[in-house]
Amino acid sequence: MQIFTHKVVVNSSIRSLCVRPYPNHPKGCPNFWKKETCPPQVGLLGDIYDISKGFRVVWVEFDFGNHRIRMGRKHPNWSQRQVDCCLYWQGGVKKKLREEIQDVMYYLEGRGDFLVTDCPEAMGVNVTETMRNIGVNLEWPPEKIVRKIALIGERKKDGMVI
Repeated sequence: MQIFTHKVVVNSSIRSLCVRPYPNHPKGCPNFWKKETCPPQVGLLGDIYDISKGFRVVWVEFDFGNHRIRMGRKHPNWSQRQVDCCLYWQGGVKKKLREEIQDVMYYLEGRGDFLVTDCPEAMGVNVTETMRNIGVNLEWPPEKIVRKIALIGERKKDGMVI
């Protein structure tokens, strides 16, 4: 799915989520300081994109609730954390998002200098508020539906290179 909007919410403090501890990662995301598309290497959205031109918000949905039921039945001795583990579903969801992005980029070909970020949080985007602005509520933590989100926008003429 996709929608065009000027209502992308940017707040640099969102990037602090990258260093928030979570199970087995006491220092937060292992990509922090390592990947070019992660903080602090990647700039804020407005450093790279022309925010005034708006964005295409592209997303895919995954039926996490049914996945949890299937995995629980298939592995009755697993803990809830094992049943929910993203290793068993995230790859397929990311693939679906890449395919959706490819379709949108094909449509946009020749219409401007467009860039994609499939990790808008790294650029300071408050994804929850941005999605709420377009009428889509995200569950935190997800119980039934997981949504993977990307932004497509025009490169700022004097912007950073990512």
